[in-house]
Amino acid sequence: MGRIMAIDYGKKRTGIAVTDPLQIIASGLCTVPTWELNKWLEDYMLQEDIDTIVIGEPKQMDYTDSELGGVINAFAKALQIKNPAIKIERMDERFTSKMAFQTMIDSGLNKKQRRNKALVDEIAATIILQSYMDRIR
Repeated sequence: MGRIMAIDYGKKRTGIAVTDPLQIIASGLCTVPTWELNKWLEDYMLQEDIDTIVIGEPKQMDYTDSELGGVINAFAKALQIKNPAIKIERMDERFTSKMAFQTMIDSGLNKKQRRNKALVDEIAATIILQSYMDRIR
């Protein structure tokens, strides 16, 4: 059984979260500069077995695509073509950044730590992954 990975794709940074090999626990992994994402994914997938990649789907409140929607759709299609054996799923990511920020507050992080946007992206990816895992169970 391989891991499930979640991607919170952004203009500058992309948050990554993964499960353990038994797909029980969702954990933040890292944040990658978006321009390095394809190479990073390629390297990671050589080392780890990935069954599913869940990509956050940014929607407006009226369910229309957000500003990055077209870019992320193209990324998802290219990823599926390059990795046909991996299941690519999409998951609504509305409010995940706000939820990530609240998680940081609830965890007791100080203001300086909460300004770390890379950490917010990583936590948002973890929230996307946990939501996906809750949905499939």
